Amino acid sequence: MELSKLFSSGKIGSVQIKNRIVRSATFSHMAEKYGYIGDRNLKLYEELAQGGTGLIITEATAVDPGGAGGPYQVCLYEDSHMLGHKKLTNLIHNIDDTKVAIQIQHTGRLGSHPKYPTIGPSPIPYKETGITPQELTTEEVKQYIDKFASAGLRAYECGYDMVQLHGAHGYFLNNFISPYTNIRTDEFGGNTHNRVKILKDIYDKIRDGVGKTFPITIKFQSQDFIPDGISEGEGIKIAKFLSDIGFDAIEPSGGTREALYFTKNSTPSKLIKKVEDENYFLPFAKKIKAFMKDTALMLVGGIRNPLVAEKILQEGEADFISLCRPLIYEPDLPNRWKSGDLTPAKCISCNSCFVTMEKGPIYCVTKQNIKKKE
Repeated sequence: MELSKLFSSGKIGSVQIKNRIVRSATFSHMAEKYGYIGDRNLKLYEELAQGGTGLIITEATAVDPGGAGGPYQVCLYEDSHMLGHKKLTNLIHNIDDTKVAIQIQHTGRLGSHPKYPTIGPSPIPYKETGITPQELTTEEVKQYIDKFASAGLRAYECGYDMVQLHGAHGYFLNNFISPYTNIRTDEFGGNTHNRVKILKDIYDKIRDGVGKTFPITIKFQSQDFIPDGISEGEGIKIAKFLSDIGFDAIEPSGGTREALYFTKNSTPSKLIKKVEDENYFLPFAKKIKAFMKDTALMLVGGIRNPLVAEKILQEGEADFISLCRPLIYEPDLPNRWKSGDLTPAKCISCNSCFVTMEKGPIYCVTKQNIKKKE
């Protein structure tokens, strides 16, 4: 079976992408202090671009100093950060017509910054840390909308091809979308429409600043896997809202570390022990694809086999295939598949890579161990 669809070009909004392979945003813990892009970041993205990925979505980039998950998270909340981002976009654009998006994010109630308060839509304690976030006033919510919009405008000026809002995995925007973490009674709380309002307001502000042709995309929470959180049914409703708002692409994901207190294997990056465990967000994608209108669907979640990826695209169940962990092990995986080697990704989905980034730069432990034995 040829990978004719996987390696055909596709569009997100006005941007033409050389193939259907997307590098899903992955926190690298490689920035310089205070969130400046340095040589380690540039080397990481250079290897991904050289490896054949069509669209690289960079790691979660903080829109506010208090929203960074640590001192080595990439940031874009002030103009001084822009030089490094311009170096990054120029580097990637000079490698085989690769496109690059930036993911913008705030840690929200998952944050534990030593200098800034942990914030959220409502004072719901985070089970992992025991921290109760400070509830934002309506006016403060609007200030954070402006911060996301400012980061989006800076991204546009830095030469990124598109922007992605991080609306999943228990972070700030997910906190507003989820009824588990949002019990507000103002315009940003209550029914689904009100809880999604923050996304529409950010979208509109970015769109006003960048014009009609710059794609605005989103990774969003299909399910929380938490009692009283976002259910699959509400996730489908949210997906339709996002398409109606005008997002150029959506990347449905789900789960949080907090969900592990309620359900086993409910993090966004699930452990995969058998073939049947793969492609775990595909059932959800099938339920929303029909009403995506002009919104491209990027499918993430345990995709390991190129033939399965091709079949998903051929059958119209997704428009792009997003990979995270496989590209940590094999940054040249797209080129390997394109060359005719159709064996699945070498990644064993053990999640050891996410343990490494708690203390330093992310890397594949399995690959490192194999090298040590050679």
